[in-house]
Amino acid sequence: MIQILDKRNCCGCSACVQRCPKHCITLQEDSEGFWYPQVDMSTCIDCGLCEIVCLMLQRSVSVRKPIAIYAAKNCEEEIRRKSSSGGVFTALAEQIIQDGGVVFGACFNEKWEVMHTYTETIEGLSKFRGSKYVQSWIGNAYEETEKFLKADKKVLFSGTPCQIAGLKQFLRKDYEKLFTVDVICHGVPSPSVWREYLNNEITRQCGRKNIVLSRLIHEKKVLVDGVSFRDKKSGWKKYSFVLTLSTTNESGGKIQFCSRIPLNENLYMKGFLADLYLRPSCYACPVKCGKSGSNLTLGDFWGLQTVMPLLDDDKGMTALLVNDKHGQELLDKINVDLWQTDYESVFKGNPALEKSARIPQHRNLFFADTNLSFEKKMLKYIRPTLRQRIKRKIQKVGLLLLSRGQKVIIKKILKK
Repeated sequence: MIQILDKRNCCGCSACVQRCPKHCITLQEDSEGFWYPQVDMSTCIDCGLCEIVCLMLQRSVSVRKPIAIYAAKNCEEEIRRKSSSGGVFTALAEQIIQDGGVVFGACFNEKWEVMHTYTETIEGLSKFRGSKYVQSWIGNAYEETEKFLKADKKVLFSGTPCQIAGLKQFLRKDYEKLFTVDVICHGVPSPSVWREYLNNEITRQCGRKNIVLSRLIHEKKVLVDGVSFRDKKSGWKKYSFVLTLSTTNESGGKIQFCSRIPLNENLYMKGFLADLYLRPSCYACPVKCGKSGSNLTLGDFWGLQTVMPLLDDDKGMTALLVNDKHGQELLDKINVDLWQTDYESVFKGNPALEKSARIPQHRNLFFADTNLSFEKKMLKYIRPTLRQRIKRKIQKVGLLLLSRGQKVIIKKILKK
């Protein structure tokens, strides 16, 4: 049976929960807001299926290199504008829908939590568009995928590398009509930290608007109409977090307002980029280097302005890695603009392809600190460490004032 003795050994994919024949495994939220399996010993028959489908216990996939790599974007500019990068996922998903299939992806629910679900319509794809920097609740998505595949329907399943690997372990066989797409993953933040941030931001924004709205939020009369982690109105590289809220006035009319927080001012994204509240397994991810088994990998083509400056219009470009022939077959059917490139060009801007996040020295203190307000706690613990500040300072001046020998010594120190 599944027993989690070290939380680094569970990615929360939920394969064990969905494969259990007695339904005696449930996911329980821990003090950091992450889900871990709990076994009801009174109904467990010790069949071992949960261990067989656990990707953390069955690490047999070898390192893979892509067979083709592209800079890519959707030919429809409106789709590209609404997407985090180049809008390639939508083109892939539309093709599956047109072929009579279903598409699984991450979306917000009515509580603005992130969950996995599916759609069988083109219209339904909009909820999957855009990045969501929270670990998604996978629910019974693997079971539903298996049912569709057994009914001979095409399925496109998108998710993080560990979610794709979890699906593969759950199915334990290849399906010709299954297409999988993962993202270049930096790590998954805590859902409870996201909840806390969202509630804090709602209260802060209402208080800034006027006293009436501040009172209404306490009466739960202010609704969240929209969340965008990566709004590109100010550009793809300098994206903003946009929160849209609404309430009703005394005559029943709707009042809607939104706040736009630039990347360099957004506390939640700062904490995410500082690796402060990622899942413990993310600091030693077992499915880097193509080990997820996905057919295609998508991400932002960071560094495009250096590699292909003529393509950089600051509207978003997808780094597209074709991992096998099955992925190439799907790509050949869609209409997207492609420019061939190489692995190193993508890796330079996306080291998360191979490297796991480092554990911040203040991570445990962040989760244990209950005395400070959310905003003060974030400001306290997302402050760069001394090592990080020295590294940034050296990079900023470009080591110009140092001798060659001194540069080598400093570089060795920073790598430790």
